[in-house]
Amino acid sequence: MPGFRKQFIPKYTRSLAALFCVCSLVFATVLPVQASAAELLLETNRGLPIQSNEVQNWPVGPVVGAESAILMEFQTGTILYSKNIHQREYPASTTKILTTLIAAEQCQMDEIVTFSHDAVFDTPWDSSHIAMDVGQELTMEQCLNAILIRSANEVCYAVAEHITGTTDWQVFSDLMNERAAQLGCLNSHFANPNGLPDSDHYTTAYDLAMIGRAFFANEMLCKITLAPRMEFPPTDKLPQGKLENNHMEIIPGGTYAYPYLVGCKTGYTDDARSCLVSCAEKNGLRLICVVMRDEAPYQYEDTITLFEYGFSNFEKVYVSQAETKYDIDNTGLFYSGNDIFGNSQPFLSLNKDDFIVLPQTISFQEVTSSISYETVDENQAAVITYTYQGMPLGTVGVDFTGNREDASVVETPPEGELGNGNEDNSVIFINPVVLLIGCGVLVGLLLVWLIVRLILKNYNISLGSRRRIWRKRNRHRHRSSRRFKG
Repeated sequence: MPGFRKQFIPKYTRSLAALFCVCSLVFATVLPVQASAAELLLETNRGLPIQSNEVQNWPVGPVVGAESAILMEFQTGTILYSKNIHQREYPASTTKILTTLIAAEQCQMDEIVTFSHDAVFDTPWDSSHIAMDVGQELTMEQCLNAILIRSANEVCYAVAEHITGTTDWQVFSDLMNERAAQLGCLNSHFANPNGLPDSDHYTTAYDLAMIGRAFFANEMLCKITLAPRMEFPPTDKLPQGKLENNHMEIIPGGTYAYPYLVGCKTGYTDDARSCLVSCAEKNGLRLICVVMRDEAPYQYEDTITLFEYGFSNFEKVYVSQAETKYDIDNTGLFYSGNDIFGNSQPFLSLNKDDFIVLPQTISFQEVTSSISYETVDENQAAVITYTYQGMPLGTVGVDFTGNREDASVVETPPEGELGNGNEDNSVIFINPVVLLIGCGVLVGLLLVWLIVRLILKNYNISLGSRRRIWRKRNRHRHRSSRRFKG
């Protein structure tokens, strides 16, 4: 036995040493290759053109490592920064903002979601999950937490099955594609509810921003994404409970914590690389940022850089305070400055809450506007769209105000908000159709009045004539009677 040890230990030690050398050599070879590939991708992406920088007088946007990126104003949809925003990309787990949005729209938070065999075993073991087992249960609210905080893929499958009643994930995918189209997506196709690799599962930075406008409007979903952890207490159907931390580094407490963050969702696969959809608000301006096919940790750095670019170079302009004139095909149907009806109540005015987003390098007088009378709101007479060199800046409604007791030709901006320095400007728009109808009614009333007056005049003339004839006859009879008596 002692001899065995003397012979075995040195050989075993030498084997371990050899194995260590081989592993060291492999890591020394593979890691630089991976690092070089990431650096090459970043270098290539940083050299790609930024389309918004090609617009004259537009603030020059930063160079980012993402292959495609967008910065969009939340309410108007104005695009402040654009880099390959319509290029198809793999979204990875950023897909889950659409999945959770649909679940929040269609389900109650106390609904019970039961995990089927397919939901559990269709999830790759090496992907993001929270180790749910067949037959276990979560509430819908817990499911949303698991999806948004820990990016749990099996929970996405369980939610999809709960909503559609089938483990045919294509049925839920059809629902996703339908909702995406309703939200304004142009180049997306979703093949599963979690973003697992699929050649037929793609979207764009623009489309994710459009989905984000609905997602970040949901306060509950936003709060979940910012939570530091998810904690589910033990139940009969979940004996050990669940406790998982949020690993998104841009949330409060993270390495790249951003103080103005409203909500976010990350995504990563080998093909998609690092993606991030997020929303931030500062000084009343809410922005959505999407970066796709970036390299960690630059998805965080690039996102923060884009937010700072947006907040530093753009501002809200309330149109009702900035607009001084509006000419509809030079017909002279625009009036400004005073109430053209004297002290009467106006029937049309610009919506005082509507605004456009302008770069600080461009004045309101430089923008182009067009008016449309096709509106979906019955309280609107028209909608005016503002653009700058073809880039949409936002719209303002021309509202019917005749039924509002506080209506006024002079619109007042929200307290503390100024419209490009023109606080005293006012605008009245007159719909030509309404004006013509009004003129027609007035002309009709005038004609009726003239006809009635003419009839009355003729009647009075005729009556006067009959009276004169009667008087004349009476005088003649009276004279004849006197001659006869004499």
